[in-house]
Amino acid sequence: MALVVAAVLPVGSARAVEPPPPAAGPEAELVPGVFGPYRPWQIDAPDQALPPVVYEPSAAEDAVEPQDAAPGAYDLVELVPLGDAVGKVACSKRTGPYQRQVERWLKLPVDGKQSAADCRAIRAFQADLKIKPANGFAGPVTWATMQLVGARENPNAAGKCPVRSYRVACVDLNRQLTWVQKGRDVVFGPVPMRSGRPAHATRTGWFKVYWKHKNHWSTLYNSPMPYAQFFSGGQAFHAVYGSIYTTVGSWGCVNLRLPDARKLWGVLKKNDRVYVWGRRPGS
Repeated sequence: MALVVAAVLPVGSARAVEPPPPAAGPEAELVPGVFGPYRPWQIDAPDQALPPVVYEPSAAEDAVEPQDAAPGAYDLVELVPLGDAVGKVACSKRTGPYQRQVERWLKLPVDGKQSAADCRAIRAFQADLKIKPANGFAGPVTWATMQLVGARENPNAAGKCPVRSYRVACVDLNRQLTWVQKGRDVVFGPVPMRSGRPAHATRTGWFKVYWKHKNHWSTLYNSPMPYAQFFSGGQAFHAVYGSIYTTVGSWGCVNLRLPDARKLWGVLKKNDRVYVWGRRPGS
């Protein structure tokens, strides 16, 4: 599938015992727990499939900053079972897809089963981090936020990203985090990201930033790719105008929230190295 690309500027007695609720299904069966505007063409916009046509943007083009995202675009909205969302349950009885991980992180008994104590502890974390709804469901957004919080002090504690004297953009597919380090100093991030879905995985290994295009636009789907920094064929760091916490991945690119993509734009330079490793959960 070929893509055409162009640069544009962004315009009682005895009672029957009720059986426990079933465990939540795979992430694909979850829905946003808070209803609101949904723009799938922005939230899950296709990315560049083939290498773009590289050219030198004019000073006038680069002087224009991509438009800001709509208010609330990056709110932390947990993905929950449909029944929980419709019923607006205060404390979920469902076992989430990341139950064990969340229990371990919160230092709860790790049995992989939702309990009232689990729900209370998860709700407290969600409320503290402004995850909506704070209903105690151990979903992907809650787990991703825990991983981000845990990585802030030292994202490379496990030593997965090679330490070099020059800048390296580290892309951790396992935790869906990215940061930039120079030597052992972290000069950007870590920030949350979204990488490629099954059959469109973000490629792993060493790469270089070979083209930066602030106002990139994919004309096939009329989709903006602001602050695009290409490092492997058609795969790039770039912003999206909606949540990066979707049940499926991107079409290969490393998707970022717009403020993060904007800051990364000022950190990375052409020919800076990129190192990608791991595998997106569920892919």
